[in-house]
Amino acid sequence: MLPSDVLRPQAAGSQAGAGASQEPSGLYTFSQQVDSWVVRTAKPVSYEIRFTDDVLNPARTDLLEAGANGVSTRAGVRRFVVVDANVDLLHGDRIRAYFDHHGVDHHMCVVPADESVKSFDTAARIVEEIDSFGIARRHEPVIVIGGGVLMDIVGLVSSLYRRGTPFVRVPTTLIGLVDAGVGAKTGVNFNGHKNRLGTYFPADLTLLDRCFLNTLDRRHISNGLAEILKIALIKDEGLFQILERHGALLLEEKFQGLSSTGELAGAETLRRAIHGMLEELQPNLWEAKLERVVDYGHTFSPTVEMRALPELLHGEAVCVDMALTTVLAQHRGMVSETDRGRVLATMRALELPSWNDLLTGEILADALQDTVRHRDGQQRLPLPVGIGRATFVNDVTAQELADAVADLRSLQHERAGR
Repeated sequence: MLPSDVLRPQAAGSQAGAGASQEPSGLYTFSQQVDSWVVRTAKPVSYEIRFTDDVLNPARTDLLEAGANGVSTRAGVRRFVVVDANVDLLHGDRIRAYFDHHGVDHHMCVVPADESVKSFDTAARIVEEIDSFGIARRHEPVIVIGGGVLMDIVGLVSSLYRRGTPFVRVPTTLIGLVDAGVGAKTGVNFNGHKNRLGTYFPADLTLLDRCFLNTLDRRHISNGLAEILKIALIKDEGLFQILERHGALLLEEKFQGLSSTGELAGAETLRRAIHGMLEELQPNLWEAKLERVVDYGHTFSPTVEMRALPELLHGEAVCVDMALTTVLAQHRGMVSETDRGRVLATMRALELPSWNDLLTGEILADALQDTVRHRDGQQRLPLPVGIGRATFVNDVTAQELADAVADLRSLQHERAGR
């Protein structure tokens, strides 16, 4: 705080003390020397994640009211909408019909979105189109409809455009529903590194509509199940048991509830996964604390994923990381051989990879070194303790990694032989 008497007015026309020069009238003089200021402030952060079935049904107005800050949605409404190119092929007509039905002046910015184009160039192209369309950023939020990659890019754009423009997320992939759509991080890849440029800027509202999952191919459902499995392994044994018993059914039904068991298991899985993620994110939204259990599966996977492009999807790379660290934890006596077998069997049931040929000593050493830099000089590597708990270690050695890789490779060959 500045002292209350820092600034004192000097009356106009007053005479300075003997021997002092006359001060110009109407100015303030400092009564003490001040050479340093500390400014402290706080900005409350609040955002909502809401399940909304059939969000593009013309009878629903969630998408129009989101982020409008109380401005009427009945007249003169304008929206800038960023849509994944694949989503546009599948749902573009419905999206346009929805806005036309409500009389919304809208512009559809269609963007091919995958890791290979998750770049600042793609973000800049979106900014150019926003500029051409023009938005009133206080009550005309940007809307993004797509997967995690596109939501990350648009989140970064929104955080930068006019120093902060509200945006609304409608994830269309499973990984978007349970992971990319619930946090505050935005980002693009840069210089061969995953999400090297980014900000913390949550969407005002994320609308979760699992109807979109029906048009995903089987592999992308599996890809999202990897991030759900992550939450299960490090904090929710009950969620793991659901995946262990019903994961194959969820994959088959694409979370559409085609059977009573599938409906119950699907709804419970999504809610537990999202709730578990938010429990970890909320108290540490800006990642001031670097020990984060949700970093499980994300120690080696960023490097492996970027080097494997386009072979591995994000969740697939995460699953390979989790398989490796499950074996590593077993070697340390933290996971039993039985539980290791259950974990690897569940990965197979979810049609996720547990091995990749990029698991070499050189690549893993590079990945760990990059992670240590990212985690402020320490490994802070989350490892599972049994199923449903985790701890952090800082002493993983190159030899340990080599032994875990050899064991995981042997398990893969043994299974292939059977």
